[in-house]
Amino acid sequence: MKMEQGMQLIDGNGKFNVDGLTDFMTATEFAQSGLSYAIVAIIGSQSSGKSTLMNQTFHTNFEEMDAYNGRGQTTKGIWIAKCSDIDPFTIAMDFEGTDSNQRGEDDTAFEKQSTLFALAIADVVLINMWYKDIGLEHAASRPLLKTVFQVMKRLFKPRKKTLLFVIRDHSKTPLEYLKTALLEDIEKIWAAVAEPETLSSAPLREFFNVEITALPSYEYQEEKFKEQVAQLRQRFVHSIYPGGLVGDREEVEPASGFPLRAEEIWKIIKDNRDLDLPAVKVMVATVRCEEIAGEKLKCFTTDEDWLEMKEAVQAGPVSGFGGAVSSILETYLSEYDREVVYFDQEVRNEKRRQLLSNALMVVRDAYDTMLMHLYSNTVKSFKTSLKQSQNVAAIHLCSQSCMSMFDQGCEDAAIQQSEWNASKFREKLICDMLSEMMAKYKKQITHALAKRVESLLEAGERDTWASIRNLFECNTEAAVSEFSDAAVSFNLNSSEIDTKLQHLREHARNVLEMKAREAADAERVLKRMMDRFSQVLSHDENSISWYNWTTERNLDEVERDALSESLRILSIIAAIRFDGMPDQIENVLYYSLMDTIVPDPYLPNTFMGATQDPLASDTWEEVSPEATTLLKPEDCKSLWMNFIEQINPMVTGARSRQDGRRRTRSYAAAAATAAVATGAGAAVAAVVGPAAVVDAGIVIFLRAMRL
Repeated sequence: MKMEQGMQLIDGNGKFNVDGLTDFMTATEFAQSGLSYAIVAIIGSQSSGKSTLMNQTFHTNFEEMDAYNGRGQTTKGIWIAKCSDIDPFTIAMDFEGTDSNQRGEDDTAFEKQSTLFALAIADVVLINMWYKDIGLEHAASRPLLKTVFQVMKRLFKPRKKTLLFVIRDHSKTPLEYLKTALLEDIEKIWAAVAEPETLSSAPLREFFNVEITALPSYEYQEEKFKEQVAQLRQRFVHSIYPGGLVGDREEVEPASGFPLRAEEIWKIIKDNRDLDLPAVKVMVATVRCEEIAGEKLKCFTTDEDWLEMKEAVQAGPVSGFGGAVSSILETYLSEYDREVVYFDQEVRNEKRRQLLSNALMVVRDAYDTMLMHLYSNTVKSFKTSLKQSQNVAAIHLCSQSCMSMFDQGCEDAAIQQSEWNASKFREKLICDMLSEMMAKYKKQITHALAKRVESLLEAGERDTWASIRNLFECNTEAAVSEFSDAAVSFNLNSSEIDTKLQHLREHARNVLEMKAREAADAERVLKRMMDRFSQVLSHDENSISWYNWTTERNLDEVERDALSESLRILSIIAAIRFDGMPDQIENVLYYSLMDTIVPDPYLPNTFMGATQDPLASDTWEEVSPEATTLLKPEDCKSLWMNFIEQINPMVTGARSRQDGRRRTRSYAAAAATAAVATGAGAAVAAVVGPAAVVDAGIVIFLRAMRL
């Protein structure tokens, strides 16, 4: 029979043998086993024959106690060996006794750590116990069982680990009786171990496959002992197959990862040297609380009610959103609290904060979506109400109503477990509502100014800019005053209000400037000048057409008046006069353009001594800084020259018509004189006088010419 040599994995001081395990993996080719392997560990009291049982069962070569030297600690630390000729690949682990006199009563940390390690690393745990301990309240095996159960309940999820109780030195008592008594002991110990409420009804069988076997005394019945050990060995053949001795293997890891996994598990356990499983110390609490928190987070994220709420809020606001989500969150937080109640308080509180933080990260998008719906609906409602509001009082009421609606919605959406607030959305809402109000008053200003400014500029009267300023100030200040009163609802500070009001004033000024620039288009200016010239040239001061003139007019004087009126249009549109400060634009234009054609004795001329052309510049001199140039001097000169060219045919035509009128009057006068000589004419002349007859003849003649 081939005996496999054992290797000390962990020494008596708790040092992990990294190099030795590496050599062991190479020598045994364990890494090539994949998932086809099993690990068997044995725990029990000191000098209970654990090493002997492992050697006989698995053909290993662990050091055994020499009976002639008396009882004492033989195995120190934890040893491993490959089981010989067993399929699947099986590792045997021999553990130091749990009630060693050598370690003493005050240093049981290693015993508990090694038990924890056995349960964490092994698929099957053999618990070696004396026949005489069954049914005894203070038996040596009872503390060991408490430790095993505490570890399983606090650290692991139910995973059907196999506990194989091996009753040593069995004599005449029937095995069935011993099994019944042992199971009763086990159930009592299991029930007595503290556990979370959620596992209070979890039976022993959810954690363990409990198997019981008995062996006779090796010392007094060696042959029978070996015979029954051989039968026990057969139970480990094909142990991982369905129905085999190994229990739940859902979390089995590849054999190649065994060294790292074993080292990491031991490191975690060893770093908590003050590990006190019944008192639930930090290491176990950390591992288990993280695990429970992860489970609760997963449960929350897959909760049907939460998923329905999450989906519903995408389509629109959900009434009772905050209360419903808060309730779902509280359900899983409460479950967490119940399941970790026996763990270290500081650890469980920290893991609870992490759980809540992770859960709130899941909720945040839905919460923000909910607030976005509230914000959008409030803005929409405000827009509708604002359009229907006819005065400041109505706007003020509308603003208050919408803000109240939004605040109530945010309160309904609040998540109790969070410290979130809707301040950012509220600020954005106020900003957008103010923008809507600004748009309303800007529209009001535009409506009040645009057409009327355009009309005033088209009219081109001497008081054009005074009228525009008056129009501008009245309507702008009215809008500013109304906006200021309406904005009270939003509790803005004075600087914010001043900024908004300044924007309104700037808008009004921009509207004025826009209309002025439109009116200053060269083609439009030229057309207005020509229309004005034609109007003055064709009609007298009473708007009577020259066709109806009854007296002769000086055409040069008429032409001068027409040019003067046209030039006024040019001077008015040359610059925007935002203030009432006088300027020299009209004088410069008259001196440079008008006076060279038809001097105006009534217009003061301050440039008589100038030698340079004042219109050769691209800026106006002696103009207020507030004025905005629309047409530069050189542009005005160019427009005027174009204008003069365009009106020449009009002037020529007027002069031709005047000459024709004179000829017609001469012909009419001659006809009237001849009529006087007739009897009818003489009769008329006797009544009204000869001159009246002549004038009447002219009128009749002219009307006949028109027909």
